[in-house]
Amino acid sequence: MYVSSFAAEMRREIDAIKADGLYKTERVITTPQDRSVSTVGPDRQSSALNFCANNYLGLANHPDIRAAAHAALDSHGLGMASVRFICGTSDLHIALEKTVSQFLEVDDTILYNSCFDANTGFFETLLGSEDAVISDQLNHASIIDGIRLSKAQRHRYPSGDMDALESCLKAADDCRRKVIATDGVFSMDGEIAKLADICDLAEKYGALVFVDDSHGLGVIGATGRGSAEHQGVLGRVDIFAGTFGKALGGGCGGFIAGRHEVVSLLRQRSRPYLFSNAMPPPIVASTLKAFELLVSEDWRLRHLKEVTARFRTEMTAHGFSLGGNEHPISPVMLGDARLAAQMSAALLEAGLYAVGFWYPVVPQGMARIRVQLSAAHTVADVDWAVDQFAAIGRRFGAIK
Repeated sequence: MYVSSFAAEMRREIDAIKADGLYKTERVITTPQDRSVSTVGPDRQSSALNFCANNYLGLANHPDIRAAAHAALDSHGLGMASVRFICGTSDLHIALEKTVSQFLEVDDTILYNSCFDANTGFFETLLGSEDAVISDQLNHASIIDGIRLSKAQRHRYPSGDMDALESCLKAADDCRRKVIATDGVFSMDGEIAKLADICDLAEKYGALVFVDDSHGLGVIGATGRGSAEHQGVLGRVDIFAGTFGKALGGGCGGFIAGRHEVVSLLRQRSRPYLFSNAMPPPIVASTLKAFELLVSEDWRLRHLKEVTARFRTEMTAHGFSLGGNEHPISPVMLGDARLAAQMSAALLEAGLYAVGFWYPVVPQGMARIRVQLSAAHTVADVDWAVDQFAAIGRRFGAIK
């Protein structure tokens, strides 16, 4: 009886989400992640240019990436069937940790199966009730959940508001450890955190700076080293978190990188690290290859910057309002959830895959279609996408 009642309550909640036009569906794709994908709809299969993936460098289906994964599958097997401290550490894991450390110019790195795991593992391990964490209001859900798992005092400041951040630091002045936690790039808006100002305040008040650079690593900065390089503070950030599931091959896995002492303590006590299987060797090997390609095929960063600027300029000229500024995350701000859902569906019908976001993924009244540019896109792709947005935007009254 109880189970039936519980199920009925869940159905009512789902029906309410549908009635509000907020129900999210998952589009099934039948091809590798790339510039274009084949999608399966309710009644047919179609091909679409892909403008909604985190495949910033266009490496997700790179032949060298796939070859590295195949080679590691043959040499190291599919998985480690164990956690790292038992018999789950391979030479490939050590190589990737060293590569990340050298790339970000830090002492050491620890791998996780996802950046979500890395963030939840970091805060609960390093911070106790005597400590404080000061978090940007727009931080990723993994940072928010990680902070909730810790016993630290919690302070939150409006995104990018340095006066509010300073007030939070003053309020936490008596705490043992103070950590300022921020995304390097805010994933819903494409805004880049004010890391230079954050580092200045951290040094003034004796705080550590924690940056989740999942959408910055491999994407911005002169050599792809992310938001810290982009703002000239690469040596001033204390702890980095990041993912390999976006620009760096699109597989999975995450990391924490920083001082030896931080990483060593995480290896001893971080629960997601201690109680989860090690990253699969084929994914580790393909990620190592992605770092090589980031350096050897540096045209990808330059082209990504070019197509991003073109999309933003042309969309603005048509009357659309875009969030962020120079990042490949280029959200087309629409406000209304139904409008975002309707336009997203119409774009897909036209052959352009770009997903609408609305509450609770973003705040109420802030619905958008989040476009993400890739080095795999051509200039012609971008121009065609803008034309589709313009035609469909006029049809639905989003622009004149």
